[in-house]
Amino acid sequence: MTLLTLLEGELAFGMTPLLDRAHFALQEGERVGLIGRNGTGKSSLLAAFDGRIALDDGEVRRREGLRVVYVEQEPVLPEAPTFLEALAQRAGWDAMQDEREGWRLRARLTEALHRFGLDENADPARASGGERKRAALALAFALEPELLMLDEPTNHLDVGAIEQLEDFLIEEQRASRAAIVITHDRRFLDRVATRIVELDRGQLRSFPGNFSAYEERKAEQLAAEDVARRKFDRFWAQEEVWIRKGVEARRTRNEGRVRRLEHLRAERSERRERLGSVRLQIDAGNRSGKLVAELERAGKDFDGRRIVDDLTLRVLRGDRLALVGPNGAGKSTLIQMLLGRLPPDRGSVRLGTQLEIAYFDQLREQLDPERTVVETISPGSEWIEIGATRKHVMSYLGDFLFSPRRADAPVRTLSGGERNRLLLARLFARPANLLVLDEPTNDLDMESLELLESTLADYPGTLLFVSHDRAFVDNVATQTLVAIGDGTWREFPGGYSDAAAQGAFRQSVTPDAGAARAPGRPTKPARPARREPQEKLSFKEQRELEAAPGKIEALEAELAQIHARSADPEYYRAGAEQMRADRERCEQIDRELAQWFERWSDLEARAQRAATAGSDAGTGA
Repeated sequence: MTLLTLLEGELAFGMTPLLDRAHFALQEGERVGLIGRNGTGKSSLLAAFDGRIALDDGEVRRREGLRVVYVEQEPVLPEAPTFLEALAQRAGWDAMQDEREGWRLRARLTEALHRFGLDENADPARASGGERKRAALALAFALEPELLMLDEPTNHLDVGAIEQLEDFLIEEQRASRAAIVITHDRRFLDRVATRIVELDRGQLRSFPGNFSAYEERKAEQLAAEDVARRKFDRFWAQEEVWIRKGVEARRTRNEGRVRRLEHLRAERSERRERLGSVRLQIDAGNRSGKLVAELERAGKDFDGRRIVDDLTLRVLRGDRLALVGPNGAGKSTLIQMLLGRLPPDRGSVRLGTQLEIAYFDQLREQLDPERTVVETISPGSEWIEIGATRKHVMSYLGDFLFSPRRADAPVRTLSGGERNRLLLARLFARPANLLVLDEPTNDLDMESLELLESTLADYPGTLLFVSHDRAFVDNVATQTLVAIGDGTWREFPGGYSDAAAQGAFRQSVTPDAGAARAPGRPTKPARPARREPQEKLSFKEQRELEAAPGKIEALEAELAQIHARSADPEYYRAGAEQMRADRERCEQIDRELAQWFERWSDLEARAQRAATAGSDAGTGA
């Protein structure tokens, strides 16, 4: 069954059309990965599907009564004391249908939050960007839409949350629900997508299968397109030579050929050439010493929580070390220790000699929003020295897809992808034998990602980087340092897949990120085995059904008290025994809540079936 259709869609911002008489149809149960270059209009297309913006021409048709949920790139949560209340406001649940329906919605949302590793009673105002994104995603799945539209859902998520999102989407297909997802995460698309749709020069091109299948078909398509273009250009050039003969061209019998040439000229002028590729080059500067950095039994604590515990690590010249772990595990902190910018609380750190460091900051704090792009790259000069090459700044910016007009724009007007390209351009404009990249892949399109990978593969210096992009880690890293939990880090040779094959992520745990997450909370509460329900409740079961809401409220209140106590800055004074007891009690409450929600849902369903059966019997149905 067709859920959504785009007919002759046209949309333009400025002189460049984002949609050029584009067509699209979505079937029930499909999971579509929407891909394309940064700035091609993917988010605008999703907003048009959701009715948030109007097309310039054409039509979006949705099946009557279609339930759609849209999660934007940066979800906004209403102000409220807890995640549960903020999400209820975002969903418009302020006025519940009745108490029973309210409990149903609350149960679904609470379970989804737990599966994303969030505490429903935590304060959203203290949450990180990744936690807000996970909360919005949890709400989207709890609403059980027929069509889910996600714009860059993996940004700011750690690997565990990305894999949980993948599991959710695969489960949704079993319920015949559909999804359209904008993402540049290739591993995500390989596991989740049933079809890839590429937005390229205003057209939507469909490729059945996952991302790997798309890559094979796309290579064949581009090769055929280049052959056709060369043939066209050769024929056009021949016709231009002929028209310049003058008199012969004006003869009556050749008027048709003249008109055909005019048509060719118009077609060529209107043809939208494929966008250029980013060209990257890194100057490794002077060679560093063999030892780059060494930690000896190093340890670091923050707010009573152990970030690094007894870590011994050596980084040698030429290493490409990836740091992988959940948000809040301390990856950026560990990099600062390796660079000697943050002293360890225990143990020692030793830096090598002749280090020239270039640092890519995931928050882009190195960019002044009021400076222009040109001033950011080369203040006070029109030339840039890259190794033995001297380039004009406008030519250099062109290598990173910045047009001369865009080069004079202030940084604050740039998109996320453009800011990432600008920071990379600034980073690579200076020599460095130690390159530090903190989440470099956010907002980069796939072609830029692949080019960055190939450039780093040829880089002769040393690389330290943090990334949740599993394909990027596989393609770049020579060794991977994984956060196992409780401040423990373990080094594995190779990339993400190599570490996973050696059991790295079966051992890892989600860290306690403070008040926004309960200590030791499991990603997904354990569920008891279902029993075949009896149609009529016994007296004892009826009492259980009536007591369930009160039991759940009491457990949640106790959990909130423990969270509040553990969030206190003086909590560490309670001692290790009390902290361990609180953590164990939180885990126990999680299990009890899951059991009560399951039991309450089971009893209520049986009571409803019994009431329906009694009603049918009374009417002779």
